Parts: sequence; C-alpha cells; structure tokens
Amino acid sequence: MRTLIDLPDPQIRALADLCERANLSRAAVIREAVAEYLERHTPKPIEAAYGLWGNEAMDGLARQEQVRAEW
Repeated sequence: MRTLIDLPDPQIRALADLCERANLSRAAVIREAVAEYLERHTPKPIEAAYGLWGNEAMDGLARQEQVRAEW
C-alpha cells in the first residue's frame, strides 16, 4: 500500500544521507523505521495482561484486601 507523508526538509536531507550511507532505498529505510516503531509501541500480550491493576504500583496483598472489602 502506498502512503503519502510530509517531512520537514532537515529530515529529508538526513534520510537521504542515511539511505546513501546504507545503500538502501528511502522506502526500505522508512519501512524499517515504521516496523521498529511499532515493535517498541505495541504492548506484548503478557505485558498487557500482567496484574489486575496494570501499571499502578500496588501491593498484591493490599489489592486482595481491597477487592474482598467490596464483598
């Protein structure tokens, strides 16, 4: 699929330099950059499911007592 993006001139120049040094096409470098970005920013299934309270720092026993208090 083709996608049109606008990049500022300094980024275009830096990208052209990188492509020339790596002997890669602009499209190849952009595809690799998008793949790396998605890898870093897509939660892994185990990380997404770990713990009932997500990123909240809570002691497991305190969480258990809180849930039981709701009963």
